[in-house]
Amino acid sequence: MEEKLYDYRKSYQKGTLSKESVDENPMQQFRTWFFEVQDSNTVDEVNAMTVSTVGVDGFPKGRVVLLKKYDENGFYFYTNYNSEKGIAIEKNNKVSLSFFWPKMERQILIKGIAERTSETDSTNYFHSRPKGSQLGALVSHQSTPVDSREILENKLHQLEKEYENREVPKPMEWGGYLIRPVSIEFWQGRPNRLHDRIRYTLINYDWVIERLAP
Repeated sequence: MEEKLYDYRKSYQKGTLSKESVDENPMQQFRTWFFEVQDSNTVDEVNAMTVSTVGVDGFPKGRVVLLKKYDENGFYFYTNYNSEKGIAIEKNNKVSLSFFWPKMERQILIKGIAERTSETDSTNYFHSRPKGSQLGALVSHQSTPVDSREILENKLHQLEKEYENREVPKPMEWGGYLIRPVSIEFWQGRPNRLHDRIRYTLINYDWVIERLAP
């Protein structure tokens, strides 16, 4: 079966981007774009990002997770360390993140080095989550085969009773990753596919800014 998608096109014309207009610090530029997209009310989850890893089988894999924090050090998300992505990161901690905000015609592409956050950081975030999400982390042995959804739901109901009046303990295998960026590219769609691409590259502890051909 062949399905041609040649006519799926749109004209990008909602913004511009130049070396002169961006902040000298890519994390500040990220913050600016993040809040511009948030204030536009065009995205349901502005903090949704694709995390891509190289698995132990040698194949790359991307999946959407939620950015939960960012600061001068980089970008943070939380997961099960025994999940497919966690195992991949332990094997190869070079990862990429990407944000796509189509209504604003913007992308951000990030290369970075992943490291586990502290147990204190992981625990603090875990207990900030809704109790149902905390219990879900106990229920799910993430990325492992399960025979039915009913098994998961029954386990959740058991834990709801067990921890009805108790604090839910953070699983030891659950926690955060900090992605320390080495490259951050900001992409702004432009007409005729002559998109604006501005890349920051970390060289000797300084950010070097370049324009890339589209």
